[in-house]
Amino acid sequence: MADKKMVEAITSMEEDFAQWYTDVVKKAELIDYTSVKGCMVIKPAGYAIWELIQQQLDARFKETGVQNVYLPMFIPESLLQKEKDHVEGFAPEVAWVTQGGLQPLQERLCVRPTSETLFCDFYKNDIHSYRDLPKVYNQWCSVVRWEKETRPFLRSREFLWQEGHTAHATAQEAEERTVQMLNVYADFCEEVLAIPVIKGQKTEKEKFAGAVATYTIEALMHDGKALQSGTTHNFGDGFAQAFEIQYADKDNTLKYVHQTSWGMTTRLIGAIIMVHGDNEGLVMPPRVAPIQICIVPIQQKKEGVLDKAYELRDRLKGKFRVKVDDTDKTPGYKFAEAEMRGYPIRVEIGPKDIEAGKCVICRRDTREKLEVELDRLEEKAGELMETIQREMLERARTHRDAHTYEARDFEEFQRIFAEKTGFVKAMWCGEQACEDLIKEKMSVTSRCMPFVQEQLADTCVCCGKPAKKMVYWGKAY
Repeated sequence: MADKKMVEAITSMEEDFAQWYTDVVKKAELIDYTSVKGCMVIKPAGYAIWELIQQQLDARFKETGVQNVYLPMFIPESLLQKEKDHVEGFAPEVAWVTQGGLQPLQERLCVRPTSETLFCDFYKNDIHSYRDLPKVYNQWCSVVRWEKETRPFLRSREFLWQEGHTAHATAQEAEERTVQMLNVYADFCEEVLAIPVIKGQKTEKEKFAGAVATYTIEALMHDGKALQSGTTHNFGDGFAQAFEIQYADKDNTLKYVHQTSWGMTTRLIGAIIMVHGDNEGLVMPPRVAPIQICIVPIQQKKEGVLDKAYELRDRLKGKFRVKVDDTDKTPGYKFAEAEMRGYPIRVEIGPKDIEAGKCVICRRDTREKLEVELDRLEEKAGELMETIQREMLERARTHRDAHTYEARDFEEFQRIFAEKTGFVKAMWCGEQACEDLIKEKMSVTSRCMPFVQEQLADTCVCCGKPAKKMVYWGKAY
């Protein structure tokens, strides 16, 4: 019964998707709740995923010339106030420090919700000449936003992320960097996380406070809701003017720098869970799976079985992240646990297998089982990893495309959202009043204006005026 119970401990996603998600993150031991309301402990199994994301994303950043730095976590109130639009955008979510030790502070300190103002203050003193540009910096850190409602990985009061902040001589360079980093994010999501994304620009209403333009990658979760998975922002010279960040150009005239910022967070772990997971638990893409192969010895008390399992582990560990489940639980329990934790491949080895010079490999994503000769195990495991990675992306893309709809008038628009979940593509006039009305009537937001535009109709889906852009709309986390 213990084996069955373990699987039953996860609520089915069809019954209650939110509860399914919570069950998975808890039962797979990714997080734990804390006494600090709205904050979570990221446990080893969860943090290992973040480390792999961090390593691979950081390597991609550095290929484009990014350097890592670290800035303080506190921002003086006077510094935050320098960029009016920016501070208004973040004001409701800011946490303040008002006392240091036993003394009240002369000036309140904000716990960073994001670090634009700090980078501006730093750049103001660090940039003097065109020779000092570009500055292409990034930091890995945590930020604090006082969210009213929280959900593990998706929304918490403190979360881990990376934030890139760059300064350039020209508007063109800044725009190129903004789009370049969005492409880095999109490629990373598809190639490493096996999550297909839509690339596009945010509307004026949805863009980052203080930005000239915000670009986004949007992913579709299994329940049909959208998840903003990474954003890049072109600030133009607005921050530079507010903070007086100037440089002497080649002709010895003073010019303002043009800035960008871009970020990804631990919500990517939530995206992995909600795009790939099933009713048995996690399904991890191999490139970001902390354990890629779990070896389960069958009848492990019999002579030579455990030794063989350890031998296979030692053979595989040079190429793969591998473990042996040598606990005293039943094989059935171990299989259920391996499935719940999402290990891409499970290898089963028992006395009969050893005698035959074979083992059984089970794929987590399809549950397909196949016999493999022991001397071909490394080769077969390598092939399977690539196959699983590719097919997980294909399945996720098929699911997204099957849940992407088109609406040409308001009646059709409303009907689709009333009956279905997913993305809806529809034309828009460019007026915020229509955005506001759509949000009010259907609790739906514009997700992005995709770079690849389609002319679905000549008129706005909301007001009937001439359309300017095709927009992806959806309900979002």
